[in-house]
Amino acid sequence: MKSFIGFIFSIFIFNVNAQQYVSTVTADTLDLDTQIFNWFKNQQLANGLLESAENSNIVSLYDNALAAMLFLLIDEDTSAEKIFNYFNKRIEIELKAGVGGFFQFRDRYGKLVGFPSNKRWMGDNAWLLIALNNYKEKTGKTTYSNLANTLDLWLQSLQDNDGGLFAGYAIDDKLMRYKVTEGNIDAFNAVAGYTSFHKDLLSFLHTKRWDSTSKNLVATRSNQKYMRALDLHSWPYLIFQNYPESALISTSLYLNTQTTFMGKTVSGYCFDEDIDTVWFEGSGQVALAFALAGMINKKNNVLKQMENAFIPSTIYLASIGLPYVSNPGSMYGETPLWKGANTSIAISGSVWYVFAKYGFNPFGLGRLKPISRSDMFWLD
Repeated sequence: MKSFIGFIFSIFIFNVNAQQYVSTVTADTLDLDTQIFNWFKNQQLANGLLESAENSNIVSLYDNALAAMLFLLIDEDTSAEKIFNYFNKRIEIELKAGVGGFFQFRDRYGKLVGFPSNKRWMGDNAWLLIALNNYKEKTGKTTYSNLANTLDLWLQSLQDNDGGLFAGYAIDDKLMRYKVTEGNIDAFNAVAGYTSFHKDLLSFLHTKRWDSTSKNLVATRSNQKYMRALDLHSWPYLIFQNYPESALISTSLYLNTQTTFMGKTVSGYCFDEDIDTVWFEGSGQVALAFALAGMINKKNNVLKQMENAFIPSTIYLASIGLPYVSNPGSMYGETPLWKGANTSIAISGSVWYVFAKYGFNPFGLGRLKPISRSDMFWLD
């Protein structure tokens, strides 16, 4: 069996059913990691999917891609395969149906109803492909080659003449003609090799999304108020070789301190520069980028702060995790957060905490692309 991106992760996990395990062992006897892993194992439904947060009835494609990689990381390959199996069965009826692509959301039973703004986001589909690439690398199995190849082709079909990728398709099957920077770099990483597709995409990023002054990718050049986003500091560093470390230093723009609903103080990073909440998913991403840059003290400081915000499950014994954010606030821009965003355990922050703690870069495979020096615009 191939090593998982060169990362050796060993931890003692009881080989018993998770429900039996948590019913006989209290949280006091377990370390933090085991309680996190318990939550993920308990959270998986019979159909293989995981709700994005406790009692949410919302299943996110992106969150399930993250969960699959966490399962791979802790050698729970069968649990990852349950997620992949669900989507593998929907190649013809969803991925290849109509305009193509998997929908962003569904309910816990897999039904697409109830989400009037449901979209087939390019970025979310790219994340499923990233998870599949990691599965193949770890196991050497080609079980999901058809699923991966179909996703690969669909992503490439969204490329515009300027090299950028359209965002995907709206609920009415209309092409969303705007281009999301994060989604574009996700797809760059997910699509195999280094071809004209990648070269043209880099050209788009250089001409339309590169801020030469700050030396960082931006969300847009037209809206100065919200041109920057936290994940456009950490993700490019994790994706592109030799990306400037100044992108990580400038994450201080988003640093803030808040009080959780449990009365604990936590410092971390917000979505954008309004710094009105600590976003745990983004904070974990920054910590992982610090680790890759060799800034170990900075990484450890971020993780220590995140540990102040862990909350126990309200459903499962001996299970713990991070909510989406520290306190009510707004998402990117001025979009208000949903009720429960700061009080319910969520997949994303918990996964990125684990990735950062153990140094697993989900973009690691795609980071090995043989990009020519002349195409690395970030070095100029």
